Amino acid sequence: MTESAGSTALRIPRGDLLRSRVVSDVGTTLSRALDRELTGYATLVPQETLLLEGDARGVVTFADGVPVLAYNTVSDSGGPDALAELAVPGPYRVELYAVADAALETAHEEETLRVAPGAAATELADDPALADRTREAAPDERLDDGDDDGDAVAAFLEDDERIEAIREQARSEAEERAAEWGLDDALAGDDEAEADAEFT
Repeated sequence: MTESAGSTALRIPRGDLLRSRVVSDVGTTLSRALDRELTGYATLVPQETLLLEGDARGVVTFADGVPVLAYNTVSDSGGPDALAELAVPGPYRVELYAVADAALETAHEEETLRVAPGAAATELADDPALADRTREAAPDERLDDGDDDGDAVAAFLEDDERIEAIREQARSEAEERAAEWGLDDALAGDDEAEADAEFT
C-alpha cells in the first residue's frame, strides 16, 4: 500500500488482513491493536462523510499496539490534523492489518505525520481510559511526541469550516425535532426575541 503525503511519500507495505468490519466505535479497533501489541496499520473509512466531502480514508499505523502515524488520503493531511478531520460520527468501515516488525520503520521516521500515543483514542474514540492505557504502553521516547489533548483541541479550533458544519448540522437537527414536536412557532418566536435583543 502506497500513499502520498504532499511532497513526502508515505509508503506502507501491504499487510496481512486481520479484521474487516463496520464498527460504530473505533475504540474497539484501537483497543484490539493495543492488546495484541500489533505492528501494522488500520484503514478507517467514515460512512458519514458530511464534514469531509466525499469518500475519505484514514490510515493509522501502530508499533507494538501504540499509534504512531495518522494520515487522511483525501485532504492529504497528517498528524493531529488528520485525526481531527477523521473524528466524525460513525459507523466506520475498518480494516486492520499486521506487517513485519521492521516494515514500518522508514514510514515512522516521518515526523510531520506523527501523533501522540493517546491522541487516536482521545480524538476518534473519546475514550480517556484507553488513551491512558496507550500512553502507559508507549516507550518513553514516544511520550515526547506531543500533548494529546493540546494537539487535538488546537487542530479542532483551527478548523473553522468543521466547527461551522457541526453548528449547521446541530441547527438542522433542532429544527427537524421542533417540526416533529410542533414547536416551529416557538422557535420563530425565540428568533424574533433574539433579534429584538440585539438591537436594544
